[in-house]
Amino acid sequence: MAVSPPVCDFGWKAPDFNLAATDGRSYTLNDIKGPKGALVMFICNHCPYVLSALDRILRDARDLQAMGVGVAAICANDARAYPADSFDKMVELARKHDFPFPYLHDDTQSVAREWGAECTPDFFGLNADGELQYRGRLDSAARTPAPEGARRDLFDAMTQIAQTGSGPRDQVASMGCSIKWKSA
Repeated sequence: MAVSPPVCDFGWKAPDFNLAATDGRSYTLNDIKGPKGALVMFICNHCPYVLSALDRILRDARDLQAMGVGVAAICANDARAYPADSFDKMVELARKHDFPFPYLHDDTQSVAREWGAECTPDFFGLNADGELQYRGRLDSAARTPAPEGARRDLFDAMTQIAQTGSGPRDQVASMGCSIKWKSA
């Protein structure tokens, strides 16, 4: 089922985390942050929205890192109910696509809950002070290939944040599959 998260809550302070990554290390938000801000993405291995945009996500991540924006992705889905999202499968996906950022596992789903993540992909663009400045879409393509010259919403917003510390006031919410929460 397609879900859209709420629009940006400007200035919201991102809570810290300490999560295991597919590269064998653990990362905190401070480890992720670059001098110009951070992009934290909630993604997963099986979501058709993520998979159809993965090449564009990787392109934008590399371009943002070159600007001094730190990038990480987090998978918080219930791997018991969705085995394609298991840690071992995360390792495979990150290696296969040469992720240029840490791919973190939120096995307890506590980080996803604290951050208010709702779908995959769900993008959180933070300024250098760790304040939320972007909670929007990657681009207008959603589950389709992006047309030539398509506006890069996420990249443009993060570029603005890197340069000014503030995100655009006009943002279009991301759309994706719901986070697969564990049953209580």
